Amino acid sequence: MPLIPLHGHETLRARLAGQARDGTLPASLLLQGPAGVGKQRLALWLGQVLLCADEGERPCGLCQQCRFALTLQHPDLRWFFPMKNNGSATEPEEAQELYGTAIQSRVEANGLYARPDGSMGIFHYVTRSIVQLASRSPAMARRKVFVIGDAERMVPQAANAEAANALLKLLEEPPADTTFILTSSEPGALLPTIRSRVVSVRVAPLPDAAMRRFVADDLARGAIPNETPDDLVRIANGAPGALIGASDRGAVVQRARQLLAAADAGREQALRAAFTAGSGKARGAFTDVLDALTVLLHERAREATGRGDARAALAAVKAVPAVEEAKRAAEGNANPQLVTARLLDELAAAAR
Repeated sequence: MPLIPLHGHETLRARLAGQARDGTLPASLLLQGPAGVGKQRLALWLGQVLLCADEGERPCGLCQQCRFALTLQHPDLRWFFPMKNNGSATEPEEAQELYGTAIQSRVEANGLYARPDGSMGIFHYVTRSIVQLASRSPAMARRKVFVIGDAERMVPQAANAEAANALLKLLEEPPADTTFILTSSEPGALLPTIRSRVVSVRVAPLPDAAMRRFVADDLARGAIPNETPDDLVRIANGAPGALIGASDRGAVVQRARQLLAAADAGREQALRAAFTAGSGKARGAFTDVLDALTVLLHERAREATGRGDARAALAAVKAVPAVEEAKRAAEGNANPQLVTARLLDELAAAAR
């Protein structure tokens, strides 16, 4: 089964493909941008560009290299991302098998998957596997490509300094036939030693036209909420990944509206809302509510601007970073009630 086509990012794709063609693409890249905008899909597309055997415009989509890359069966295109910890005794070969199974599940879902929860990471044994694979010659193509998604989830390697140093050496001076493409929604959370060894590239949210193509894609329809294209585009806010694995959107948006109303109503009402924010068992729904809250704040800012209420517009804009911080805390396995209590305090303060 093929991956869903990459929608949007045309200007950035043209630039990256041109650098790959001219041999000027950095050997270690970091694609950074908001969660859900398609950074890992873009990284896999760039991997296909680098492996494509066509001498003209790449990727051609027709050569053997492209066909294998599109189904994630290419032995020279390796994809690593946060997973549950299998234990420090896991050998590199076992790690590769685990990722093979996980990647097959993503392929069966056409590359449409929910964000990893806060318990998942890229652990020491994964680093050892990457180092081992990087030392080998390409199996089919002229080069190897490693995609490391959500790279900020790399577990600090203090307990395994040898593996850590080997990875840093690879990122700083990859073999001539190897490209590393890291992605991150939180580049500030990356280990500084990693951040200093990669060239950062900004990946922006998708414009509405690209979002409409995504929600109309037959491969996407079974993985996103059953709502009108206009509503889906509005909810996603330029991030198609925000629609994958989402809870019932009507209930989610209603809950987000209740949180905004609680912040407007005063401290007592805010504390009551925080107490009913949800449990760790419903963490996915809680983060969906926070995503919806971001959208509502953007709408509030636009509406306030339209009626000439600069104070209300500024308050809504000032509240958005607080919601983004709450998302990071929620993904890090923090208690939803505590996250909500702090968030509502900050929303109320922004409105004053």
